[in-house]
Amino acid sequence: MGSFAGGELPSDDVIVPALRAGDEAMFAALLDTWSRGMLRVARSYVPTDHAAEEVVQDTWLAVIGGIDDFEGRSSVKTWVFRILVNAAKKRGVRERRTLPWSAVKDDGGAIAGQSIDPVPPGGWRDPPAAWPTPEKEVLASEVRGLIGEVLAKLPPRQRTVITLRDVEGCTSDEVCEILKISAANQRVLLHRARVAVRGWLADYFEFVRQPD
Repeated sequence: MGSFAGGELPSDDVIVPALRAGDEAMFAALLDTWSRGMLRVARSYVPTDHAAEEVVQDTWLAVIGGIDDFEGRSSVKTWVFRILVNAAKKRGVRERRTLPWSAVKDDGGAIAGQSIDPVPPGGWRDPPAAWPTPEKEVLASEVRGLIGEVLAKLPPRQRTVITLRDVEGCTSDEVCEILKISAANQRVLLHRARVAVRGWLADYFEFVRQPD
């Protein structure tokens, strides 16, 4: 199978048979498209970049070994990221650096399992300032690097949710399925992560726009 137009992946109806047939081009395309986001998500659970890389490698091995058993109850992407999260959580617990989601406090202070005030779908409780628009390509490149640094500052659960939603393009339902959290929790975590990221970026642009 050749390269994909515009870098976009085909539908699951094409991906699954290709993987089952051992199509190396298809596997490489998935690897190129998803691995960076998988590393970000894995890093939320494990203490080092090296551990995150090993989790991603283990995930891809599990995908190759388990594709024949894939039943299509969710998208391939959701299935892959669910395998990733399970592997990362086990690795984190083994290294005694990350607790299971059900055992930790919510990043906003609510205990897991307690009800929390959800953010209205598609809206902001306290709308942050609009995303700044860089005028020069060099600044845009700096911002891409900055966003990675900013995401790393977020609490693990917020980092995972915003990575899946805003970097990987997963839907709310997909994130809830991958992380096994409620829709309300997903909305709150995403809201708080977005506000924090926008705030840090706003501070950065305020700094770089100051006259010499």
